[in-house]
Amino acid sequence: MADQIVQSIVDWISVVPPVGVYLIFFGIAYIENLIPPMPGDVIVAFGGYLAAEGLIGLFPVWSLTVVASVAGFMTMYWLGHRWGAQIEENRDSHFLLRFIDYKYFARGKKWMSRWGQGVVVANRFLAGTRSVISLTAGMSHLKITPTILSSLVSSVLWNTLLLAMGWVIRDNWQVIGEYLIELWKGHFSVDSAVYRS
Repeated sequence: MADQIVQSIVDWISVVPPVGVYLIFFGIAYIENLIPPMPGDVIVAFGGYLAAEGLIGLFPVWSLTVVASVAGFMTMYWLGHRWGAQIEENRDSHFLLRFIDYKYFARGKKWMSRWGQGVVVANRFLAGTRSVISLTAGMSHLKITPTILSSLVSSVLWNTLLLAMGWVIRDNWQVIGEYLIELWKGHFSVDSAVYRS
């Protein structure tokens, strides 16, 4: 079944213009920062497989996913920076708090005050916390230039790891998929605790 799905995707990609494929990877890497939980990591790892097969270029997919990850992080940072004071003043009624319990912002602010940019660097590796960390970084008014650089370092490390796994494992890329799905399930359980419907 998984082989058929992979073959269908490969067949589809072979007829889609390369720009379209790269735009899909860019969009997924961006959106996964805004709409948790989304298993964008599985798709980025699949990009490593596609690059190993010669269907797309490794450097373009890597650079686009890194830029998109940073852009997504900074979008959430901006939302936190813009509405942070309102969130603090209206803890019971702010629209963002319909999705995220305020206690996670409070915890994130403690992390920010204790470890600062280290939290931003680690954010890609902390399952289920990406949106909370980026919003909290904005709410905490972390300086923008170091925050962009920290997010860049985090995204470079994480996306390199994902694409490398997809490249190395190649035909057995499902192993990565299964691992990341399990991670995503953990992500989902953490996000379910963090995000309220």
